[in-house]
Amino acid sequence: MVIFLSIIIIGLAGLNFLQYKSRINQKENFTYIHKKLNQIIDRKTDEKLLLHTDDEELKQILIEINRLLEHNQKMMASYNKTEMSMRKMLSNISHDIKTPLTVVLGYIEIMLNDQNRNHEETDELLKKVNGKTVEVLDLIKKFFDLAKLESGDKDMPLTRMNMNDVCQKNILCFYEVLTTKGFDVAIELPETILYALGNEEELDRVLNNLLSNAIQYGGDGKALGLKLRSDEQSVYVDVWDKGKGISELHKDLVFERMYTLEDSRNKSYQGSGLGLTITKRLVEKMDGQIFLNSKPYEKTTFTVKLKRIIY
Repeated sequence: MVIFLSIIIIGLAGLNFLQYKSRINQKENFTYIHKKLNQIIDRKTDEKLLLHTDDEELKQILIEINRLLEHNQKMMASYNKTEMSMRKMLSNISHDIKTPLTVVLGYIEIMLNDQNRNHEETDELLKKVNGKTVEVLDLIKKFFDLAKLESGDKDMPLTRMNMNDVCQKNILCFYEVLTTKGFDVAIELPETILYALGNEEELDRVLNNLLSNAIQYGGDGKALGLKLRSDEQSVYVDVWDKGKGISELHKDLVFERMYTLEDSRNKSYQGSGLGLTITKRLVEKMDGQIFLNSKPYEKTTFTVKLKRIIY
């Protein structure tokens, strides 16, 4: 009997020791988690919680904490990227607004101080003032358009669009300009009418911007084309030119806010850098995608992809 009770006492003592050791290990683990989380938060690092344990419940908690840390780190990276982009955009916009306004003030100062100016000279100065004012207003409008798109405030109802009509209408708007400038124009529209889900007014704006860019930036190649094609799920609109194109290094940047394709020595390539960003946001609002493929001085193609409607 004494031996039996001794065994029980020893067993209970061993069990208590194991429980005590388990509590100590658990306390150490939670202390590590607490300190490590504080370090990660305070130092804003991309570390994870690394802890060896046999406790399955604690393993699951660590997995979820690491998922949360990873999500938070991605959000912070996105926020920092957006903040840097916005700072750059505001800086560039300030510069782009200041430059024409300085010119306008210069013209006004000339008109105020030069009393011997004739009527023709006054008209010429007023035309320049008007042109620079329109330039500023256009930049401000693009800035607010982008802000509305990115905030989700822009209402864009989606309906069925006749893509053949939309493409034909938009290329014809530029046809006279293209022929005057000596462009070779290629228009490829299928005989079968293709329908897509989108907003016709905003798609007009997208195509207008892509065609304008092709004329402005791809003018060296003296060739421009528009092609409408499809597969079972999607409709594609290709706008291409054979101009200076976009290098591989810059292909991923052309849709970024305030990125410009300009050569700083060539004023014909100057722009606000908002046009393609707005174009991309408009396409995305129509549940579509836009792609770029470019081989400088061979062929540069912007492709708009929209959901096809078959009926």
